[in-house]
Order: sequence, then C-alpha cells, then structure tokens
Amino acid sequence: MDLPIAILAGGLATRLRPITERIPKALVSVAGEPFLAHQLRLLHSRGIRRAVLCVGYLGEMIEREFGASAHGLELAYSFDGPKLLGTGGALRQALPLLGEAFYVLYGDSYLPIDYMAVADAWKKSGQPALMTVFQNEGAWDTSNVEFAGGKIVRYDKRDRTPAMRHIDYGLSIFTREVFAQRSAGEAFDLADVQRELVQRGAMAGLEVTQRFYENGSHAGLAELEKLLQTQKPL
Repeated sequence: MDLPIAILAGGLATRLRPITERIPKALVSVAGEPFLAHQLRLLHSRGIRRAVLCVGYLGEMIEREFGASAHGLELAYSFDGPKLLGTGGALRQALPLLGEAFYVLYGDSYLPIDYMAVADAWKKSGQPALMTVFQNEGAWDTSNVEFAGGKIVRYDKRDRTPAMRHIDYGLSIFTREVFAQRSAGEAFDLADVQRELVQRGAMAGLEVTQRFYENGSHAGLAELEKLLQTQKPL
C-alpha cells in the first residue's frame, strides 16, 4: 500500500513573525530554497509519491509556487475555507483527497527517518492510528508522551506529567474512519483526536531515534539551515 501524506501547512506561523507576515511558513527560505522544497525532496527520497497540502493562511501562494507536482511528488491542495479548521478539521476537510489511510506530517517538520518502516509498523499493529515518538527528555521541545513497553501510555499537550520523557515526533498514520465520523467544516485539534485514541488503546506507538528538525521558530530555522547547508543533496 503506497500511502499518501497529508502535510498540515495552514497555520499562522506567529512564532516566525515578522518573516511570515507576508509569506506562509512553507515558503520561508532555508538554505536558499522554500522550506517545502526541502520537505518534498526528503519525502521523495523516502518513497512517498503523493502529498495533500492542508492549507489556510496564504495557501494560494503555496499552490502558485509548487503547482500540481514538484520534486517527484504529485500535489493536491485542501483549503480551510472562510474559517480556520484547526489541524484536525483540516484533515477532515482533506479526506476526499486522501483515500483509506495516510501519513500526517506537520508542515514545519523535517524528519529524516525511514517512512516505509513507519508504515510497516502501523500495518503490523492492526490499529487505526500510529504515532512516532522520540525520547526527547525536554531537550528540543516540551515532552508530552509517556511511552513504556513499546506502547503510548499517555499523550497530552496541555496536562504534562514527569513520566512524559518522549515527544510526538511529528509523523503519524491514520485511517480515514478516525476523521470521517466528525462533521465536515468542524474546527478541532489533531492533538485532541490523538489523546482520545491513546485513551482508548487505539493508537500504536513507534519509537524513533533520529532527532527532529523544524522551521517553526527562529532557533529551529537556524538549526535546520545549518543541517541543510552541510548535508549531501538528496
């Protein structure tokens, strides 16, 4: 099964202002190119061939820049519409473009891992969803996952506990049924969906060991710039 990937690229990117007052985060320049170009190139190198960009704020600029295909990926666009739908609502809106199961990637994440291994782990789990987790120890961002015995015990972005030593790495897999039961046009947060799935024991967990990079903050942007300027072309 060749899974498409939904990229959540509709946020307001307030942490990157003033850069993002005129352009969306996906188009912020990193190592001489828009961030999304690096992201798509990485995805292609990991075997992914189709992406659906969930866009809102200045999303038309992204579509004009990248069109229907770029860096070996077929691209489609799902717009929030007149109101922001949140990360969960954006995925519900994009379901007609995504098929029966799909990866979900945050629009500011650069994750150099084995995506096919993630898909294999999800298939073996038999669960409707899988979250990749990283033992963060609060190093790069605030830990929000309690992971033990190969399972996600607790996930909460608001109510954190000392037992949370891992973090949501930024790549998940879902079946369409997870979102299809919600109303179209409803605004909701993906994190709430994930928390509910964990509470029901319906979200598998896969620990990854490669640190994540992101362009969601000025510090993250500087780190990513350094990485992309020094690594070999994909």
